[in-house]
Parts: sequence; structure tokens; C-alpha cells
Amino acid sequence: MLVASMNPCPCGYYNHPTKRCTCQPGQVQRYLNKISGPLLDRIDIQIEIVPVPFEKIADSRRGEPSTVIRQRVIAARKIQEERYSDCQTIHCNAQMSPKLLEKHAHLESEELKMLKKAMDMFDLSARAYDRILKVARTIADLDDSENIKPHHLKEAIGYRNLDRENWAGN
Repeated sequence: MLVASMNPCPCGYYNHPTKRCTCQPGQVQRYLNKISGPLLDRIDIQIEIVPVPFEKIADSRRGEPSTVIRQRVIAARKIQEERYSDCQTIHCNAQMSPKLLEKHAHLESEELKMLKKAMDMFDLSARAYDRILKVARTIADLDDSENIKPHHLKEAIGYRNLDRENWAGN
């Protein structure tokens, strides 16, 4: 598993909700171009994190407890173990081959149209297509859903922030 982080630009404030980016025109794109496209393409989940406002930090309402999330993850892993029980080298959705993707991440016409629109709009690669399907299958497993539904696919597409051609405002 690879987990990485980076600043959005040299000054660190590109897309910041309250602070102004001081980078020169083109500097942000040059900075982001230092990351190899093929490397970025291989990262399944890419998200932009913005600072949490004080009001949210100080909010005393509790979110979903980690124990509940953990149980959902364990259940999803069990679903995947059972799904791939006849494949000795495959244990989870991330390891699916194109053939298994076709079998276990099948999309209905509504979802196919949604994915095609995203592929065209964001100029995503064939590798990104496979990654989106694998992540959508996992989201569906976490939701205990046999099929990938539109909201699963939409969430998976949303996790492809950085390989979008227009992210840094070309």
C-alpha cells in the first residue's frame, strides 16, 4: 500500500479556502508536472484535503465510531475473500485482473453512461477506468451491495482528483 501526500503548489495555498496562493502563473502546473503521469495513474485514491475550519474542529457532535467502520471493513473483506476463494492469487478487489473486473464490476447502462461522461470530461486513461471500477466495487462491498450502483460509481470517480487535466487550472 502506498500512502503519500504533497502540497498543492510550492507556496502550499493553491485552492485554499481562506488564504491566497502566491505562486506565479504556470508555477502550479510546473510543480504538479513533477509527478509522473503514469505514477499518478497507478494511485487508486487521490483526494484533495482542505483545512478543517475551527467550527468543525470545535463541533462536539460525534461522527461514526471507528468500531462501526471497522466492522464494515471486516465484512467487506470477508465478501471479497468469498468472491475470490477459487483464485489462489487474488484476495481483494485491488488485485482483480481485467477478466475478473468484467465479471465482478459489471456496470449497467446508467453507470456506463456516467463513467463514459467522467472519462471524457476529465480525460482519464484506461488505467484510471480500471482503478475506478475496483474502487467502486469496494465501495459497493462496504455498502453490502451485490451490484455497483450509481452512488458507488460517483464516489469512486470523485476519488480521482489529481489526474484530471483541469485540476491545476491549465
